[in-house]
Amino acid sequence: MKTLSILGSTGSVGRNCLKVTEDLAPEFRVVALAAGRNIKELTEQIRRFRPVLVSVSSREARDELKQSLMDLSPSNRPKIATGPEGLLEVATLPETDLVVSAIVGVAGLAPTFQAIKSGKNIALANKEILVVGGELITKAARSREVQLIPVDSEHNAIHQCLRCGKLEEVRQVILTASGGPFRNLPVEQLSRVTPEMALRHPTWKMGNRITIDSATMMNKGLEILEACWLFDLKVDQISVLVHPQSIIHSLVEFVDGSLVAQLGVTDMQQPIHYALNYPLRMPRSGHSLDLSQIGKLEFMEADSEKFPCLDLAYQAAYHQGALPCTLNAADEVAVDAFLQRKISFSEIPRIVAKMMAEYNGKSKFSSVGEILEYDEIVRKETYRLIQTDFI
Repeated sequence: MKTLSILGSTGSVGRNCLKVTEDLAPEFRVVALAAGRNIKELTEQIRRFRPVLVSVSSREARDELKQSLMDLSPSNRPKIATGPEGLLEVATLPETDLVVSAIVGVAGLAPTFQAIKSGKNIALANKEILVVGGELITKAARSREVQLIPVDSEHNAIHQCLRCGKLEEVRQVILTASGGPFRNLPVEQLSRVTPEMALRHPTWKMGNRITIDSATMMNKGLEILEACWLFDLKVDQISVLVHPQSIIHSLVEFVDGSLVAQLGVTDMQQPIHYALNYPLRMPRSGHSLDLSQIGKLEFMEADSEKFPCLDLAYQAAYHQGALPCTLNAADEVAVDAFLQRKISFSEIPRIVAKMMAEYNGKSKFSSVGEILEYDEIVRKETYRLIQTDFI
């Protein structure tokens, strides 16, 4: 039996992960869950999976959760932890074999780092962790001989394709992108895009930030940075192709010209299933891809004029240091401002570019705390920029 702790259990990845564990029972047992403020969802998860430990965001949330579990016998009630300390407790629980890191944003950095330091294997669904702290995370993983198994469909696909050859045999990896809702929209019309338009992703159902990042293609830029660290690749070895059907999730080209691709339905449970069972492949019924129904697969170059966020991400990947952290923090603040209608869609990359120009001097980070302090500075300055120059 493999035991799991899930960081971000009430989010999309966390909920899908729990569905997968139900399908795989009794080989998997969920021993700890960390959530934020969605107490109703967490209560249902506790009743279904009986974890020994849960964590919530605050004491108020803890009190609400306790009240919702009063009808359970004391032996069926989990210990309830709170705040950042609670996240660390869930991440390092001794009984845990595998930690699913699915908390959105840099909030997942510290607990994931500590999980690695505790020798836990990681199913990684949070790309920001490697974007802002790739060097620290991968160094700690190598030191503790911990596996980082990607859950994102693109990196999960690369992970699968790389089983066909050695890393030194790789010429390049190709990340595929749907192109988002504005793939065919003329660039001059982007300034009139509304949040409602940007949130209509043609293929995937995701959270607000990742959906907007998909529309600007910043999400694909963050995946470039993530791929560098996950697979020990040079930036020049990573390219992006727009693939509207979202059937091929990524490809690997080997030095002999062979291309290996991973195809699958647009379903997050498939990469989760792979990550939980790795290095084994376990049966999963009812989710086969019917190639005869697809008709055609299209590929095209990403338009850097329409999607300047891609170029910004490549710039951050080449320079490294603190620049990826600047890119990520500024983008998150700018996306939030767009959703609140404080800035236009086309101003998102302009804000990120300006912050990258101003915050590009720091060479590297020596600790998680230093990353979080720097991240907070960039966020505050991005808020200030938006308030001063864009409102």
